[in-house]
Amino acid sequence: MKKKLVLFVLFVLPIVAYLFFASGVNNFTKLPVVTANVPELPSGWSALNGQRVSLDGKITVLGFSGQNVLKNRGNLYNVYQRVYERYHEFNDLQFVYVSPIGTERDATYILAQFKGVAKAGNWHFVFATPEEINAYYAQLKLKGKLNADVGTSNVYLLDKKRNLRGRQGDEYKEGYDSFHISELSNKMLDDFKVLLYEYKAALKKNNNASKSITREK
Repeated sequence: MKKKLVLFVLFVLPIVAYLFFASGVNNFTKLPVVTANVPELPSGWSALNGQRVSLDGKITVLGFSGQNVLKNRGNLYNVYQRVYERYHEFNDLQFVYVSPIGTERDATYILAQFKGVAKAGNWHFVFATPEEINAYYAQLKLKGKLNADVGTSNVYLLDKKRNLRGRQGDEYKEGYDSFHISELSNKMLDDFKVLLYEYKAALKKNNNASKSITREK
C-alpha cells in the first residue's frame, strides 16, 4: 500500500497538477496590457439612438464591423451567443462596434435579431467615416490591420481605464477572432474571466479597506 502511495505521489500527482494549471494558464495571473490608455471614442461618434457612447468606467468588448455588416453578421452572432448571453447581466460590461456611416439600417436589423439586446442597452453600434475609423484604429497600436471595408473579425477587450488587454510573450494575443467559435469559447472567455476576477478582487480589497477605516474611527 505504501509503495502504491509513493508511486502515486511521484508520478500521477504531478501530471494531474500540470493538466489542472495548463487548462487555465491565465486563471491565476493578471491579464497583461497590450496597449495602455486607448483613446476615448470621439464625441462626434453617436449610436443608433443618437447618444454618445463612452469607454470609460466599463469593461468593453470592442469590434469593427466594416461596410459589409450583414455579410459578416455571423461573427457578431458568435460574440452574442458565446459572450453576451453568458455575461450581459454584468452591469459594468458593454459591447461596442464601430461601423461606417451608411450601415445604420443593417445594424438596426442585427440588433433586432438579438433577443433582449435593445432592452438591455449594453450593445452599441457607433458610426463614423472610414477615414475616422482607420485613424482611430491606428491609435490602438496593434499588429493586426483593418481590411479594405474598415472592418475585422477580431474583437478586443478593454478594461475600465481604457487599457486594451490580452496576452504578451510567446502566446501574444491582442484580439480574438470572432469567426472561430472555439477561440471565443476558450481563449477569449478564459481571459475575460481573468479580467472579471481582477475587478472582483479589487472590489473585495476596497471593501475590506473601508471596513478597516470604519473600525478605526
